[in-house]
Amino acid sequence: MSDNPVDMRDGATIGANELLARAAAEDLRAFRALTVAVDDFFLPEESRLDERTRSALGGLLRNLVETVESEVREHAVRLLSARNAADQAEALAGEESQVLARLMRSGLLRDSELMAELMARVRQELIGSALPMHAPDDPERPSLINRYIQHPDRVLATGAMAVMIAESRRRGSPESEQFAQSDLPAELHHRLVWWIAAALRERVAGQAGEAMIDLDRALIDAAQRSLSAYDEGDRLEAAAMRFAGAIEAQPQELPQLLVESLNDRRIVLFTALLADALGIGYELAREMVLDPAADRLWLALRALDLDRDAIAQIGYALCEGDPRRDLEAFADTLDTIASISADAAREALAPLKLHPDYRAALQALERTEKAP
Repeated sequence: MSDNPVDMRDGATIGANELLARAAAEDLRAFRALTVAVDDFFLPEESRLDERTRSALGGLLRNLVETVESEVREHAVRLLSARNAADQAEALAGEESQVLARLMRSGLLRDSELMAELMARVRQELIGSALPMHAPDDPERPSLINRYIQHPDRVLATGAMAVMIAESRRRGSPESEQFAQSDLPAELHHRLVWWIAAALRERVAGQAGEAMIDLDRALIDAAQRSLSAYDEGDRLEAAAMRFAGAIEAQPQELPQLLVESLNDRRIVLFTALLADALGIGYELAREMVLDPAADRLWLALRALDLDRDAIAQIGYALCEGDPRRDLEAFADTLDTIASISADAAREALAPLKLHPDYRAALQALERTEKAP
């Protein structure tokens, strides 16, 4: 027996080159970690995510990936089993999923369009859930959406019911924490499905051996099945826009509908009503609603000829629902907002009605002009 307490002669030896390689890798990891920490430290406070938003964003991303992954993987397993590729089916079904972690490491989830959509969805849902509760003046009067569900006009009743169904689908199952579908715009759903199929392939490729082609075919078929079954029109935002269009709110009706939708904590419906009345897309209206400065929103409300009282109710509700907003600053500017003529507000907002791709191109050029 050796007196050397670290004698390695009976165990695996580690060569000097391997030790150097491991030390170099550790140095690189430490450098990357330091870079991230420095970037985080110097973030301006207004750009920093609060813990509530960060947590909600992480939960949403995890649930989206798990929802799509479950759909693709389970169908691929069924296909492999039916095609007498039991080993591949077992490998795909058996291991603990690391798809989200792999996509995070790859950097694919840093996609700016995907993250912009998820961030907007998170902020929208957080504000909606934090809006102040309002008891109706008449306790016997149903909420806005329920009144339309009971409407004699079949188009309006069907539209209202579609919004309620889409709201339920968006919340997902409380037991599994998964969604019925991703509820993403079609292009983003398309990207996510193929990223997840590729990550699943990578995870079990080492066990597929010569039957790799069977695994590839099953994953491709499963991904295409997911894409063909996905209907962007089922999204909550799309259902709300169809419903808002069916209402065809008259100028004298619109203020009450906007206020009541916020009172019912239906911020998606509020945004859809605003978008429909302005003749713009949902995404642009959502930008206005979620912007804590809200300058464009106040102009939009004046362009729709809302009076001081309606703007005050909307502004108060949004300030209560979003901690980033300054209620006192809003109160100080309310008279100024109300003094803007509807014609002047419409003229100021005219550029927002340009074709969205054209606007995006103009903004891209403007950003390059300002770049250092």
